[in-house]
Amino acid sequence: MSDVRLPAHLEVSSLIRRVQAEGGFAAVLHKGERDAGTILVVLAENGANTRLFERMPQADGTRQWSLSKTQDTENNIEFQEYLDRRVSQDRDVWIIELDIARGERFIAE
Repeated sequence: MSDVRLPAHLEVSSLIRRVQAEGGFAAVLHKGERDAGTILVVLAENGANTRLFERMPQADGTRQWSLSKTQDTENNIEFQEYLDRRVSQDRDVWIIELDIARGERFIAE
C-alpha cells in the first residue's frame, strides 16, 4: 500500500507554519521542485544537536522518516558539505531547517 503524497511545497509550508506556531524557528535552506521534490529536514534544538532526516522508501511502498546524518560537534563544516553534495546531486531537493525542542514530533505526524 503506497501513501498519498502532498505536493512538496505544501508539506514544507505546513511544517514551517506548525513549528513557528509553537515558537520555533523554521526556514527553507534550499527550495526544490514545487510538487515532487524530495524533502530533507534538518532538526536542531537551540542551534545544537543538529541532525538530518529524510523519508526513505520501505518494502511495503510507504516512506518513513529516517535519520540520515548527525552533525559532528568537532567538525561542523562536514554537515554543511554533506547538504551541499545532496543539492549538487539533486537540484530538486528541498532542505528545511526546524529549530525547536523535540522536532521529531513534527515529521512523525
